[in-house]
Amino acid sequence: MSGGSAVGAGSLTGYREGIDLSVYLVTDSAQARAAGHDLVDLVYEAVAGGVTLVQLREKDMPAREFLDLVLRVSTAVALKVPVLVNDRVDVYLAAREMGSRVAGVHVGQHDLPTALVRALVGPEAIVGLSAASEDQLFEAGLKSAGVDYVGIGALHHTTSKKDAPEQLGHARLAELIALSTLPSVAIGGVGPDDLPLLRASGADGAAVVSAICGAADPREAARALAEAWAGEPVGESEGEDA
Repeated sequence: MSGGSAVGAGSLTGYREGIDLSVYLVTDSAQARAAGHDLVDLVYEAVAGGVTLVQLREKDMPAREFLDLVLRVSTAVALKVPVLVNDRVDVYLAAREMGSRVAGVHVGQHDLPTALVRALVGPEAIVGLSAASEDQLFEAGLKSAGVDYVGIGALHHTTSKKDAPEQLGHARLAELIALSTLPSVAIGGVGPDDLPLLRASGADGAAVVSAICGAADPREAARALAEAWAGEPVGESEGEDA
């Protein structure tokens, strides 16, 4: 999969083309607060450091508060990287109605069926799906499912998600990546040391929570992940603080 992370302004056209999953941030506001960060600031700094896609995952946040967060984060970074909403298709649709450039949704196996999600969000939005087995990957790969990529995990034991599946380990994860007909991103306790192995296994990226949300310096944490994925130092991009 190609690595373009630019998102067209003003419409959803192009969001599904060239999605860069390589350094994929999944947010956790509780971890961010515990580390002394405002979540919007954390996301901004992480994107400046090399994050290529942001998923806002706030399981316990009331809908109106979550909508406000989606609007503020998308205002801060949606012209630089895609911003996805976890689970809450209603919040995604509300944000779009209010003019946000939020790019799509990511759902789990117990959320709305992806075919219905696709019908609700339309043909241009990104739709991601969590998967942890051969059967789930097969279903995700069907054209009728409307899925753009899968998140496979958990790689390691994680406390960031209450209902996370059992840890797979690198060997089993590599088997599932090989079976997937869709671009795939690994998730679950992922750190910089995992990224070279994941890339060698054929993953299109790594999704992280604690590695950035719990970091003292989110920008440097994101840079370390980007460098680990690329296998070389990642320089400052021009105008990243603009």
